[in-house]
Amino acid sequence: MLTLTSPDFNPGEDIPERFTCDGQNVSPAFRWTGVPDGTQELLLVCDDPDAPGGTFHHWAAYNIAPDRSFLHAGFGAESIEPGFRQAVNDFGKPGYAGPCPPRGDTPHAYHFRLSALREPLTSAAPGASCIEIIELARPHVIEFAELVGHYARE
Repeated sequence: MLTLTSPDFNPGEDIPERFTCDGQNVSPAFRWTGVPDGTQELLLVCDDPDAPGGTFHHWAAYNIAPDRSFLHAGFGAESIEPGFRQAVNDFGKPGYAGPCPPRGDTPHAYHFRLSALREPLTSAAPGASCIEIIELARPHVIEFAELVGHYARE
């Protein structure tokens, strides 16, 4: 069974400010186990279904090798990492952009989802958006795991 954890926050807990627009705006660290047989690629996305205008996409990291078991913390907008690619988020920038809900909103739930894919996303165009990557991956998902954290701004 595929599992996704973070040493930076536990399921259902608040996401530390460092990983939000109020902090360093870099990604938390992630670890996973139980990658299913037949996985050709991993995809890690972050979205906010509580956003006022509908689901907001903060990150899509793809082309992650199936034998990899972690991503370290610290990816930001336009971070370059050998070994995987990052889509353009809904802020219009490639890479990670952390939680940034409207001030005064109740805490938003941020869903970090790791998907094991049976096919690599070879047809992804340079500059693809998070939504495009998610749609390309959808028919190839073998299994996924999710980690949800919360964040609110005063």
